[in-house]
Amino acid sequence: MPDPLTPPEIEQMTGAVRRWVETFVVELNLCPFAKKELLANKVRFFVTPADSEEELLLALQAELGRLDQEPEIETTVLILPHVLHDFLDYNQFLDLADALIDQMGLDGVYQIASFHPDYQYAGTQPGDAENYINRSPYPLLHILREGSVAKAIAGYPDVAQIPVRNIALMNEMGVEKLEEMLKSG
Repeated sequence: MPDPLTPPEIEQMTGAVRRWVETFVVELNLCPFAKKELLANKVRFFVTPADSEEELLLALQAELGRLDQEPEIETTVLILPHVLHDFLDYNQFLDLADALIDQMGLDGVYQIASFHPDYQYAGTQPGDAENYINRSPYPLLHILREGSVAKAIAGYPDVAQIPVRNIALMNEMGVEKLEEMLKSG
């Protein structure tokens, strides 16, 4: 079991993820819906001390409960410094996260967006630039309210072009620049 995180460590991790959201996700407009919630301070960044999948499921369950109880929080970014460092393990865990949402009767209410330092889309090579769309400073579970996602998508013209534009942007920027940006967070 790792040593408990100190407040400065938690602040450093939270700050790194928040800077990544600001400078990467928002400034590059990878998610055109993120800026509004970030500026409105409706994004909860939470570093979990979980160091096993079982503890992480409990932390995820608690965050889902918090979102149910606190509607002023639009979304939670759960930061995972001690668990799921291997991308394949992380990817498999997403099935457990989805099963938990279903088990809690929250299917259709919440969904998880996945981000990981070694994120790799199916059909890509590890070094492909497009993987940086979902690469983050730490493994993350981003809990989204499905109703809010549906509302945002409905009000956005040509939502199908977002991934196409993002892939083109990543390829244009190149892996070296993207890696530099990711590490500077």
